[in-house]
Amino acid sequence: MAKRRKKTHTAKSRKKKSSGRKLVIWGLIPVGIMAFVFFWYVAETKEETPQHFRTLIPAGYNSVGIDVSHHQGTIDWDKLFVEKGFDTLIDFVYCKATEGADHVDTQWKRNREVLNEMGVLNGAYHYFSTKKPPRPQAEHFLKYWDEREIDLPPALDVEEEGFSDEDLIAKMKIWLTEVEHVSGRRPIIYTSLSFYETKFRNKFPGYKFWIAAYSREPQYMSDQDVIHWQFSESGRLPGIDNKVDLNVSEVEF
Repeated sequence: MAKRRKKTHTAKSRKKKSSGRKLVIWGLIPVGIMAFVFFWYVAETKEETPQHFRTLIPAGYNSVGIDVSHHQGTIDWDKLFVEKGFDTLIDFVYCKATEGADHVDTQWKRNREVLNEMGVLNGAYHYFSTKKPPRPQAEHFLKYWDEREIDLPPALDVEEEGFSDEDLIAKMKIWLTEVEHVSGRRPIIYTSLSFYETKFRNKFPGYKFWIAAYSREPQYMSDQDVIHWQFSESGRLPGIDNKVDLNVSEVEF
């Protein structure tokens, strides 16, 4: 008996199948993109629970704090400290007050008033501009700080390069001296790990440092001059819509 002849595929039928596969692939791409965006959004906006937050805190430190500015928007402090119970986990808050010689942070007044009303230990920091003279910057900060005896020490936030390291250090010392002279409080210095180890280490006798380092614990935490470590810039906390900086301290507040 003769075998049945196998059906052959024409070029036209092969072309149809190939086109069909392409349509399926192109149809799956938007689905994949949407899934990626969804999971990224969930991961980026998920709030910490007190239980999980504890696991993020580096061991061996005495206090935990956050620092905020207009970048965090209008913060629901009541949600953070009362409703979600972070009052037992966060010991202190630094708020941006001023920048340069004429800028006041848009959230400073509100953050300050609410934290004071809630009895949360807080303090102010000034973002130092290397393009402005230091003394007017100190006067500007003092004008808006509205110091209280129970405040955290004022902090000088230094992130910009100067004309030279010597020039930058000299200008910083003018700001620091002026603020201490008027307020009676010795400020601390916030800066990056890179700036500390290449510019500032051993250049400010008697001053304490607050170092930002996100990939690892700075080896300089053993220095007597270093008291705070900003270990993350991507904290997610209830009541705060955007990412927030997380800190630990050698000081027990």
